Parts: sequence; C-alpha cells; structure tokens
Amino acid sequence: MGERYRHEWKHEISYADLLSIRSRLRAVARPDPHAKDGKYFIRSLYFDDPNDKALREKIDGVNMREKFRIRFYDMDPSLIHLEKKSKINGLGTKYSAAITEEEARKITGSDIDWMSDCDRPLLRELYFRMRNGGLKPKTIVDYTREPFIFGPGNVRVTFDYDIRTGLYATDFLNPDCVTIPAGDEHIILEVKWDEFLPDVIKDAVQTAGVRVGAFSKYAQCRIYG
Repeated sequence: MGERYRHEWKHEISYADLLSIRSRLRAVARPDPHAKDGKYFIRSLYFDDPNDKALREKIDGVNMREKFRIRFYDMDPSLIHLEKKSKINGLGTKYSAAITEEEARKITGSDIDWMSDCDRPLLRELYFRMRNGGLKPKTIVDYTREPFIFGPGNVRVTFDYDIRTGLYATDFLNPDCVTIPAGDEHIILEVKWDEFLPDVIKDAVQTAGVRVGAFSKYAQCRIYG
C-alpha cells in the first residue's frame, strides 16, 4: 500500500513547547482514536546496508532517499508492518505491507528465501535488497508518540519522546530487549499534511525561535555506532 506524497515539518522542541502546543492542539484537533490515553508506544527495526547508506543519505541531506523498517505498536505482535519510507524534494510517502509475527522473526533471522515469490510486492523488494544489496536489520528504535488529527488538509501532528536505542540488537519482538536512551532527551514535533496546512493548525504549532529541522530518530539511535 502506498500513500500520496505528503508535506512534512519536523521540529525539535522543549518540554515547555510541548505543554503549550499540546494545549492549543486540544482546542482545535482531536487525539488519534487508535491511541490509548492519548499516546502509544512504537518499536521499529530499521534496515541498512554494509555502507550505512540510509544513515549517510539522511545525514548528508540527499534529495531522494528511502529506508526500510518493521514496526509494531504497544508491543502487540498481532499487527506488524513492513514499511518503506521515501523522500523526494522534501515530500514523503510510505509503502506498507502487513506481516505476521512468524514472518517478522524469519526476516530478522535472515530466513528470507520465502520472500522471493511472495504475493506482497514490498516483501519481494526487501528480499531483493537483502539478497543483492546487503540490506540487513541494523537497530531497534523505541519511542512514545502522542498523535493528533485534523480533517481539513488530512493533517497529522505528533509528539515523539522517550527515544531509546537497542544499539546493535535486532530481536525487536523480545519485550525484554535491552534499550538505552538515545543520547540527550529529545522531543520531536512532526506535522504532516496533503495539499494545504490550515492556518488554525499552523498557529497551534507555532513556536518562537524553532526552525524546521531534519531530525532523524534512526540517525539519533545510531550515535553509538
């Protein structure tokens, strides 16, 4: 499944900013109904090649880039997705395919031949990248997300914090996998929308002195290697 290319702002903000923006958003937007008590836990397993192509392209600001990850929520393995995120000229899109817990374990355990004739194109693409491009699971990225949605413009605003890294661990379905804070405490505000960003949301997320950035949770979680 592929989405249309969407606009995206990404800011690193302070805790005080979080409190004020959250308050303003609650007045105009609504929490994502999938979130429990307004938030959920995300665990992702990112892939990269032997030359750290995904990491280097992000750091270098390459105009066209993509990365693969496996992701699930609130440590519930009943719904796991393989995702490919693509970025072109600052616009982003995401392709997604549901996979089973057993399939996730096979992929992380380098049992991949079954993907070569899979009925899901995204899995066949991952197989090709792993077999011919040396792509492999690289690191676990954990964080908590608070999501808000706003109908006009198909706007999604999220706060991400408590970012943790699994270092070199790739056993991401193990709830006891050891993770550590990914450097300094970071709070990331993300705003995504389709054709237009309504003024009411633009005003709600406005923060003095904060510029649009290029913060990457994956890059942050690779700071130790």
